[in-house]
Amino acid sequence: MGAGVLTAASPPFPRRGGVLHCGAHSLERLAIQYQTPLYVYNGDRILERKRTLEEAFAGLETDGPGTALTPDPTTSRAGPGHRPSNRASARQGAPSPLLVAYSVKANPNLAVLELLARDGAGADIVSGGELYRALRAGIPAERIVFAGVGKSADELRQGIEAGIMSFHVESAQELDALGALAAEMGAVAPVAVRVNPDVQSFTHEFTSTGHAAAKFGVSPGEAHGMYRCAAAHPALRAVGVDVHIGSQIRDPAPFLRALDVVVEVAERARRELGIELGYVDLGGGFGISDGEAGALDVHTLGREVADRLRGRGLDLILEPGRFLVGDAGVLITCVLYVKQSGKKTFVVTDAGMTELIRPSHYGGVHSVSPVRENGRARVERVDVVGPVCEQGDFLARDRPLPLPRPGALLSVHQAGAYGFTMASNYNSRPRPAEVLVHGEHVTLARRRERYDDLIRGETDD
Repeated sequence: MGAGVLTAASPPFPRRGGVLHCGAHSLERLAIQYQTPLYVYNGDRILERKRTLEEAFAGLETDGPGTALTPDPTTSRAGPGHRPSNRASARQGAPSPLLVAYSVKANPNLAVLELLARDGAGADIVSGGELYRALRAGIPAERIVFAGVGKSADELRQGIEAGIMSFHVESAQELDALGALAAEMGAVAPVAVRVNPDVQSFTHEFTSTGHAAAKFGVSPGEAHGMYRCAAAHPALRAVGVDVHIGSQIRDPAPFLRALDVVVEVAERARRELGIELGYVDLGGGFGISDGEAGALDVHTLGREVADRLRGRGLDLILEPGRFLVGDAGVLITCVLYVKQSGKKTFVVTDAGMTELIRPSHYGGVHSVSPVRENGRARVERVDVVGPVCEQGDFLARDRPLPLPRPGALLSVHQAGAYGFTMASNYNSRPRPAEVLVHGEHVTLARRRERYDDLIRGETDD
């Protein structure tokens, strides 16, 4: 395992007296207080992971006070349509060549966003709703980048009005639409082109986004043409170049191949078009340990990236999601029944695909353990399944587990990313509560839904 792995030094949910804890708080006690299913997030772990990235990429050069990631507060990035953020990050200050722009889609809970905002993070967003959340949480607009292949006119308008750092455009038509809208608004929209480098990341087919058959980004040649158009458009300003190749990538090599491609795009724009881009956005997708495979060595990646960017005058944006919040979250679920069917043993819990769809949708692997150890329980290979009326409703398959009794609590680990954010009301199931533990404090970050929440919007009540 690489130097970026923190699990041995500081487990986010240590076991004390045989019971899993989050900080000073027993998961058993939290489950009793807030009921199950329940998401619990370790805020200290989230900030620790952010520090790990900052340390790993500490070798980046700083070009001085004019860095692309530290906008001049007296200058509007988006022209007359720009409205500066009225909340500054507590850690804003000295210019830095690195911006950690948290991928909001991984876990958009306001308490999580506010925690990261106070620590100086930016945001990578993919919708108007995520823009609303990021701003509401206090992330300055000047630290927000807007990605996604299908931004609507309303969403483009909202980004221009907010004065975000950049739109990461993914097609020539989107660039045209953004330019026309910015001109209509009397604004200048900052843009970066998302490049598809045709790099395979060898993860699940649904999460591999940097190959030629993916819907994301454009080829390097098309990107150059888009920069040419942006340079000639009075309402557009090219500020960076973007790439994102997938999720749960554990090998630095695909990231470095993608970086080489986009650095050449930036160099060509400078040579042939006279465009001095300010940053490279390397995206996210940094793999974490999931009980089946290890984590990406981010320190090795950081050193290699710093070497490749040295002397080029390019700042760096990273868009970590799972890396920050994945192993900082658990889903606590209660065992309802233990069922034998032929040679199979099923542990039926009160959480399923409606709470955590990754195992069913992506083949995602999450380690599962009892909240309270029972040394007398025999270990069997079981399927941990939920109550949803679907054969695909499972949390783990053929997994060795001390056989629990009904009423026992299980912890599904690495559930802080793409857990609640992908939860649904299928089978008319209310979504679970979310709790954030930070230091000694426990915050109910989202209350459990009630039945009347299920029909809100369907009645006049």
